[in-house]
Amino acid sequence: MAITTCIFDAYGTLFDVASAARRAAAEPGRTALAERWPQLAEHWRLKQLQYSWLRAVTGDYTDFWQVTQDGLDWALEATDLGGDPELRERLLALYWELQAYKEVPEMLAALKAAGLNNAILSNGSPDMLDGAVQSAGIAAHLDDVLSVADVGIFKPAAVVYDMVGKRFSCTKDEVLFVSSNGWDAGSAAGYGFTTAWVNRADDPVDRLPGRPHHILSDLTTLPELTRT
Repeated sequence: MAITTCIFDAYGTLFDVASAARRAAAEPGRTALAERWPQLAEHWRLKQLQYSWLRAVTGDYTDFWQVTQDGLDWALEATDLGGDPELRERLLALYWELQAYKEVPEMLAALKAAGLNNAILSNGSPDMLDGAVQSAGIAAHLDDVLSVADVGIFKPAAVVYDMVGKRFSCTKDEVLFVSSNGWDAGSAAGYGFTTAWVNRADDPVDRLPGRPHHILSDLTTLPELTRT
C-alpha cells in the first residue's frame, strides 16, 4: 500500500528541544548556564520522557506542561542551577518558542506538494504544540496537530497511535511515522506503521519488539521514503 499520510512526533523531531537552554545560555549574565546548558538540556529532556512513561504506567496522567516543568526542576537541581526563579521562567518561556530544525519547512512543503497528509502526533498539550507550530512558521504545511490530551495517556500506548487512523481514515500500512525517539519509532513499528527514526545523535537501536524500518541522520531525505 502506498504511503498517504506522514505523522511526525514533535519534540526532538520537528522542534529542537535543546534550543531553549541554548538560547538562554547565550543571553547576557548567564555565565553559569553557559557552562552547563548541554547537560541541563539533556537532563531536562530525559526526565520529561521518564515522567511521561511512569505516568502512563501508573495511570497518573497530567498535562504535558506539568511534566515539562517537573523535568526542568529536576534538571536545574541536578546541574546546581536551582534557586533562580527568573532563569526557570525564562527557560519555560523559551520552550513555547522552540526552533524547528532547519530542514523542516522545506521537507514538509515537499510532502504537501506530493499530495500527502501531514500531521503531528505528540505528547504535548494542544496549547504548547500550537505555540511551537506558530513560532516555527509551519502551520500551513500541516493538516492537523494531534495531542495525547484527547485520550489521556502518553505514548507509546497503542490508543495514541489509534488516533491517526481515526483522523485520516487510513490503514496502518498507509502511514509513515517519523520520530527522533528510538523507543517511539520502535513502538510505532510494532503497532503496524512504517517508521523512520531520525537518529541525529547516531545512537544504537533500542532493544524493543518493534524496530524502525528506516534510520535517518536528519529529515532532508524523508520525502524520498514516501515514493518507495
